[in-house]
Amino acid sequence: QVQLVESGGGLVQAGASLRLSCVASGFTFTSYAMGWYRQAPGKEREFVAAINWYATDTYYGDSVKGRFTISRDNAKNSVYLEMNTLIPEDTAIYYCAAGPWPIRGPPMTGDYWGQGTQVTVST
Repeated sequence: QVQLVESGGGLVQAGASLRLSCVASGFTFTSYAMGWYRQAPGKEREFVAAINWYATDTYYGDSVKGRFTISRDNAKNSVYLEMNTLIPEDTAIYYCAAGPWPIRGPPMTGDYWGQGTQVTVST
């Protein structure tokens, strides 16, 4: 069955960095764009980043541009989110998603979703 398993979340201080990982199984990884979303308490789910099948194109949400970097390793069926200069507003559950590449621009829609990993940024 399809599985997306996120890891790497945690509690950090503002200004710190974290690297999230997502390992996929149960589908052809290279047939899907991969993305990250986040949801903070009481807020709607927010698009964070997306990367196309062979990592030749990426999209980012406005709130993370210049601080976050998405990457993927097709040999490991994995996608990553490098998060730098974290701020308290980045506190959320971060979800990995697999879906079609948004040819006309972000956000990416997700066909498959992980269970999420909590990121908490303290002041």
